[in-house]
Amino acid sequence: MPAEVHQFLCLSDNFGVLVHDAQTGATAAIDCPDGAPYLAALAEKGWKLTDILITHRHGDHIDGVPALREAFPEAKLYLPAKEAERIVETTGPADAVLNEGDVVKVGSLGAEVIETPGHTAGHIVYYFPVENLLFAGDTLFALGCGRVFETSMTVMWESLVKLASLPGETRVYCGHEYTQANGRFALTVDSGNSLLIDRMREVDEHRTNGVFTLPTTIELELTTNPFLRAENPEVQENVGLKGADPAAVFAELRERKNKA
Repeated sequence: MPAEVHQFLCLSDNFGVLVHDAQTGATAAIDCPDGAPYLAALAEKGWKLTDILITHRHGDHIDGVPALREAFPEAKLYLPAKEAERIVETTGPADAVLNEGDVVKVGSLGAEVIETPGHTAGHIVYYFPVENLLFAGDTLFALGCGRVFETSMTVMWESLVKLASLPGETRVYCGHEYTQANGRFALTVDSGNSLLIDRMREVDEHRTNGVFTLPTTIELELTTNPFLRAENPEVQENVGLKGADPAAVFAELRERKNKA
């Protein structure tokens, strides 16, 4: 049976996500900004939480974990190894810490761990290859990417290249509903991209109607997300870096977005 993904809003613009394995009844929370919406979603779906998978240490991704653990004390907590020492100050002890290449089982589902430093130095993402699912935290957004706080821009670019190499049909769930703002910036650096123009019409319509813009796909991001198009000649020319190293083009794009 395929995995069922339930997505809902938390705080102002965070996404909450539950991944359910119908075959075994196992259910994982991907991050937890706020416990109450997760508990409400679990009750609504009639699911029992068995696992909590954390992408990185920021409070808007972990502050709700204590409430989940109180309600489901047997749920296992998985943390990125390089940030676990800081995260446990909020969440309490982990059941396992994760590095590149580790596999987390959610019932019969298997998630591969990919290290994606950049937004934070120890950020990880969860890739379910059989189900074509990626939970990208704050590394990759629809039409954007996370701010680079703790590494060089080159390190973040290399993390994005890892995700860009996943199969095009991979469905991508991100940590925030930032697509409309990201798209407005994207149009300033990739204005001739007809696919981006068409996508933004759809995004604007979705947001007007209160519809989520996620999930996206790797293929869609490769054709419309400027942060994955740093090798594209038109994007390079638009930022005055024609023929430059893509990592340098990415850095220029990210700096411009920071100021937008």
